[in-house]
Parts: sequence; C-alpha cells; structure tokens
Amino acid sequence: ARSSIVQEYGAPQSSHLLLSSTLSVDRKVTFQQQGDGLPRPKGYRVSWHANPAVELHHFGQSHPMKPWRLTLTKQLVMAYGMHHAMDLYLSRAATFEEMAEFHKEDYLDFLRRVMPGDMEKSEQNENIARFNFGDDCPIFDGLYNYCSLYAGGTVDAARKLCNNQSEIAVNWSGGLHHAKKSEASGFCYVNDIVLGILQLLRLHARVMYIDIDVHHGDGVEQAFWSSDRVLTVSFHKYDKDNFFPGTGSLETTGPTHPLNPGAHHSLNVPLHDGIDDESYIQLFKDVVGACIHTYRPGAIVLQCGADSLGCDRLGCFNLNVRAHGACVAFVKTFKVP
Repeated sequence: ARSSIVQEYGAPQSSHLLLSSTLSVDRKVTFQQQGDGLPRPKGYRVSWHANPAVELHHFGQSHPMKPWRLTLTKQLVMAYGMHHAMDLYLSRAATFEEMAEFHKEDYLDFLRRVMPGDMEKSEQNENIARFNFGDDCPIFDGLYNYCSLYAGGTVDAARKLCNNQSEIAVNWSGGLHHAKKSEASGFCYVNDIVLGILQLLRLHARVMYIDIDVHHGDGVEQAFWSSDRVLTVSFHKYDKDNFFPGTGSLETTGPTHPLNPGAHHSLNVPLHDGIDDESYIQLFKDVVGACIHTYRPGAIVLQCGADSLGCDRLGCFNLNVRAHGACVAFVKTFKVP
C-alpha cells in the first residue's frame, strides 16, 4: 500500500492559486516581453555563439575559474527572453589547424595529449614548465576539448561578422586574453581573441581591440606587438610587482623602434583600486572615442572581463554591471561590426 506520507500531486483547484503558482520559463518569457518588450533590434543583427558542452569542464575544486558560470549566464539570458532578440548559433569546436594559425603546433599537441596524472610524472616536468602549467593553469580532464570549444565560438562569431550575417556577435565563453603563442597563462590556454582577430583581418584592413578586464590584456597585445593592423587598448589594474600579469604600464605603447609598424599601436590605461562607474565610463569614452575617430577600424573586438566588477574575488574595482553596459553601448554608437 502507498504510504500516507507520500501523496499524489494535484493541481491547485482555485484559479487564484493557479495564477500565483510558479511560472514556466515560456510564460516568464511571455510576461517579460509583454511588460518590457524585447523586440529584435532594428538596423542591426545580434548573434549569440555558444556550445553547451563547454560548461561541463572543471578546473578543480579550489580554482576560481568556474566554467559552469556560463550555465548561470545562459539561464539568465533565457529567463529574460533576451535570446528572442538574437540569432542563436551552436558553434562547433575549433580544429587543430584553426588554432595553429596562432599557436605553435607542439604546444597544441601537448594540450591534446596531456592527462591530469602527467603533472606528477617526472618525464613531463620539462614540458609542464616550458608551457607554464601549474596552479593557475592546471591540467584537467577534457582540457583540449574545452579549449577548442570556446575558441570555436569566437572563430564562428568572427566569421559571421565577415560574412555579413551579423553586426554584433557574442561569445560569453571566450575572452581568454592571457594565453601566449606557446604558453598557458592566467587561466588561459588558447587565445580565442587572437584567433578571432585573425579571421577579421582577412576582410578588414584594421581591427581595434578593447579590453575592460581588471587584468592587462597582455596576450593579445603581445600577439600583434609588431603590427599596425591591430590597435590594442586595455583598461586595467597595474602593479608591476603585486598584481598579475605585471604588464601594461602607461608608458608601454608598442615597440620602441620608430620604424617598427607596431610602434604606438598599443595603448594601456592603468587604473587605481576602487574606481567607480562615473569615473570609469568618462575615461572609457574619452580614450576609446578618440582612438576610434583616429584609427578608424573596420571591426572592433571588445573583451568584457567580469572580474573588473565590484566584489569580484580577483578584482579591486568598484564597478557595477551598468558601467560595463555603458561601455558596450558607447562602442555600439559607432556602428562598427
């Protein structure tokens, strides 16, 4: 006999109770659309490039990098019905050859073959040290798959811009700006931003990169250090001795030799702890506006690292999400892909 403690669920009889019950996701979306209105933007298309498989990876229990935060982001976007205003693309993983357009093949081959247990093997000590693996950049199960998935989202986004299938392309899993040509750094293994910019350079003569992560975008700056086809602009906390990565001083503007094409094509804006929304937004508009008017890029890549927001575990700024939104909104006013 069925226990009296476990009862069959029955729908509320009263219509009043029915209306006050928990709404389904679809009804939430409908209510949000009716209340605030989420029509598709007019005059431009926004695309969202993602692969849910990237959310399943895990850096380790005590590591601050949590890919599952992408699941929370996705659920927030869908709960507010924002996905109805965008074109949704299920991006494929980047191939070895696509990632090798920037990264060295021996480094990618190591990423593809290495296993978590190799951290303890003496025969791998040289490669682990050479490729800069350790506490910040651990070896975890599915590492190569994780890298190829988030890189594939950015490559797909860039291609949609080049093919005139989108004017604004978003990859919330990307933005890993510290990775070097043959070195992991700062939680970053494959530099998807560089791979995306390389795609854009096939069509556009000049690309501008803007970084509002609390850390200096050193990997992207280094990748295009000697090129005048990419202007890198980074707003970040700078402390050479006490804050990662210790680069990005105000005086660093590219190669010092005046005949190097990349001279004066790296702009760094080092900031103090605790900067607030008003100061940050005004500084961003003054610097970025002047750069866009002077450089006239054919495309803009914007990295919005969430660690520059207030109360982040790794950050030290006092910014609200509205400040990030204001930066994105300002860049949109120039109507550059």
